[in-house]
Amino acid sequence: MLGRVHVFALVLLFFSGCGHSAPPQEDDSLHLNAGPGGVRRLTRFEYDNTLADLLGDTTRSGQATLPEDPKTPFDNDFRDQNVSSVLIGAAEPLARAAAERAIGSASVRDRIVPCRPSGPDDTQCLRAFITSFGERALRRPLGSDEVDRFLDLQSFATESGDFYTGVTLIIEALLQEPEFLYRVELGDRTPDVPSMRRLNDFDIATRLSYFLLGSTPPDEVLRLAEAGQLQTRAQRRDAALKLLADPRAGAIVDRFHALWLGYTSLPHPPDLSAAMQAESSALVKRVLIDRNDDYFELFRSAQTYVTNDALADNYGLPRVGATPQWVTYSGPARKGILSHGTVLSAALKFGDTSVTQRGLFVRRRLMCQDIPPPPPNVDVNKPLTEGGKCKKQKQMAHAVGGCASCHDRMDKIGYGLENFDTSGRYRTFEDGAPDCPIDGQGEIVGMGTFQGVAGLADLLLGDKTLGACVVQQVYRFALGRTVDQALDAYSLAQIQDAFTKGDHRFSELLIGIVESDGFVLRKEEE
Repeated sequence: MLGRVHVFALVLLFFSGCGHSAPPQEDDSLHLNAGPGGVRRLTRFEYDNTLADLLGDTTRSGQATLPEDPKTPFDNDFRDQNVSSVLIGAAEPLARAAAERAIGSASVRDRIVPCRPSGPDDTQCLRAFITSFGERALRRPLGSDEVDRFLDLQSFATESGDFYTGVTLIIEALLQEPEFLYRVELGDRTPDVPSMRRLNDFDIATRLSYFLLGSTPPDEVLRLAEAGQLQTRAQRRDAALKLLADPRAGAIVDRFHALWLGYTSLPHPPDLSAAMQAESSALVKRVLIDRNDDYFELFRSAQTYVTNDALADNYGLPRVGATPQWVTYSGPARKGILSHGTVLSAALKFGDTSVTQRGLFVRRRLMCQDIPPPPPNVDVNKPLTEGGKCKKQKQMAHAVGGCASCHDRMDKIGYGLENFDTSGRYRTFEDGAPDCPIDGQGEIVGMGTFQGVAGLADLLLGDKTLGACVVQQVYRFALGRTVDQALDAYSLAQIQDAFTKGDHRFSELLIGIVESDGFVLRKEEE
């Protein structure tokens, strides 16, 4: 009986470094300063995309089996990716099933095996397969000793009389390798700052592709890495432009916004949730992909994409029947993506809108500001009952004393969004309480007052905080970690400069990140 290849021991490496910030520079010398980086596990999304690209496997098997990826708000922060028994237990059956599906398909088998075997003991053909597929799976060339190790599995092919038994077991083994499941971007020590590492070309190829395509590097990017053509800013820009022309890049832009603004899943009936998500995806695609417009048009748009009558009814817009179409908002209450039901569905509590949670959402997601957690003696899971009949009265009575300073920064924003309920439907009084009118007046303390969601958009667009936060959020998404304001300051300045010079086009923001020093550096963690 054939033995099974079991998961190899998972070895994680952690990293660290130091430095200061300075204005952006023009040449290709690196400012040796960047935040810490760690080994990053493929998310379920990335794992499934990688299987699709390597093996044509579209079963999305990782989604149901691999450990859930915490969304904070992104799903790829290496500090949240702890080794678990769930991962180790899932890796082997997932790899086995994927390998069997691949070899069970003649078209896939012929695509991934670069030769026609003469028999079960055709060592030359199996070596060619290990070399080519191994490089694609591990995102780097295999050493001769590694090829020999996998070649040992040919004994099972000889025993069974089937060359493809060996191929199956090699695929199964490679899909369990730590360097497949994890992105081990070690890099090389920099002589001047030993705690800082510069990524090699294959590390950069991996980082580029998972950032822009959400999947393993295409062959043409691996060829650039082999030729050492990913180290300069111009080389990385050229590679990024080619990847951005891939249709998959648009899906990643959409996914970034869904994670950032919290609408990967919604708490509404399926038809309404799907219509809301399609609405936001359509606006992202129209502004950022099709038109490559000023990024902030995403927050200014006077039109929205209505896919069905459920969404039209929710917003009080004309019905569209079976023909999805762009519709102009009627009246000044709505503007851009902040008025979408997707975004307004975020930050709910106790089955209703929460002025505190909505304010916290704006501060954290749109302004990149942190608010300290409540004291441990405050029960945040208990609904407010004292202070009056109406929600605002209860909230204002609650947010006093030592709590007032933080609640002022959050609640005053939330009050300005109260005209929109849990699904983004406009209302003039609290649900079920006609004697509790809503005035929709809000304030971002330190910035100004606003009226409703359109007023919030205008206030944010008139301040540099939103633009700086967008840069930080995309940088965070690209590197799979939180931003270190001191260590990442130089790279953030480079990216902000590229974004501004590029007329705030999102494509220039993405390329600016790829060109930045922080994209090719990491500080070792202790």
